[in-house]
Formats: sequence, structure tokens, C-alpha cells
Amino acid sequence: MKRLRIKRYLFTGLLTFIPLWVTWVVFKFVLSMLAGIGTPLASALLATLSSGSPLAGVVLNNAWITFVIALLLTLGVLYILGALANRVIGQRLIDGFDALLARIPLVQTIYGGTKKLMAVLQQKPSGVQRVVLVDFPRKGMKVVGFVTRVMTEEGTGREMAAVYIPTTPNPTGGYLEVVAVDELTPTDWTMDQAMAFIISGGAVAPDTLPASPVVSRELARDSE
Repeated sequence: MKRLRIKRYLFTGLLTFIPLWVTWVVFKFVLSMLAGIGTPLASALLATLSSGSPLAGVVLNNAWITFVIALLLTLGVLYILGALANRVIGQRLIDGFDALLARIPLVQTIYGGTKKLMAVLQQKPSGVQRVVLVDFPRKGMKVVGFVTRVMTEEGTGREMAAVYIPTTPNPTGGYLEVVAVDELTPTDWTMDQAMAFIISGGAVAPDTLPASPVVSRELARDSE
């Protein structure tokens, strides 16, 4: 009896720990990415302070202090960028910066493509639900995908959708699939609901899922 109670407590503790661990992994990834952007500036700032005051250099020569300062600097820069982007003068500066990068072939491809992806994910393509289910990696298995663009196939005239399929629990990586629109399973999920489903590994999910187009057509034929 005591052994069963120990196993139950260990299992309960594991179930309690896993959500915290997944949250920490995602949170740590985001913080590390943001801090990495500001690390060069933070290092330069700390080096300047150290040269002016040796005592301050000893106190500030700590990896955690560098990490926190780099993170704060990055968040400050992002806030300033966001404030500028919402003003006419700031928008003109950003447009000028975009025009400058557009003259650099490789940089323009990466920067322009990433910027378009971020913009596309904020709006719904005409005639197609943004969050869909896709057969991947084989028929019968479904994954959550985001429609980023709808195109027309030459010759057949079929509508084809470019679908970004993020990975779990880190949605910043993933796959790009080109799928016929009539093979997509539309959902009524919002972007937030889809991201919660992906990051949680499916734990945060609705009780029901929409039927695929093939199943829906078969059910419609059976009911006739």
C-alpha cells in the first residue's frame, strides 16, 4: 500500500512538473533570443562602466547581470520601435530602412520574406480560414497549419494554399506545405487558440474537431 502511494505521488508530481517545464523551456527560449540580441550592446556598456570604475567592473562582471541588462535593452529598443512604427515620422523611417535593405539581394530576400510572413499571419486570406488542419505527414494524420497565401495552379485552375506547419512546443520552427484548398480542413480557431494548442502539445484543445472535407462529403451522401 505504501509503495502504491509513493508511485501515485511521484506520478502526480510528474504531471504537475511537466507543464511548468514546458512553460519554462518556451519562456527561456524567448528570453534567451531577446537577450542575445542585446548582448553586444550590454557588453559594450558594461565595459565602459568597468573602465571608468574598477569596482563597478568587479560587481558587474556577472553573466546574470549581463543577461538582465541585455534583455532590458532589447525590450527597450522594441518598445521604441513599436512607438515609432505607430507614428507618421517613425513609419517613414521604417519605410526608408526597408527601401535600403531592398537593394541588398540576399538580405532583402530574408528580411522581406520574414516581414511578409509576420504581416500575413495577422490577416485572413480571402475565402480561406486562417487556421486549418492538414494531412501530414501522411493521410489520416492531422496537424494544425496556418494558411499564408492562396495561389492558382496553372492548367487545372485549382486553388492551392501555402500552409505553414509549426512544431511543438517551439512554434518558431516548422514546415511549409502547398496543399489544394479543397483538401484543407477549415476550423473556427483563432490564432491564439491554435498557438495554445501547439505549445501545450495538444493539452489545451477544444472537445471536438471539425471533420475533413472528404468525411463531410461522405456524410452528406449517406444522409441523402
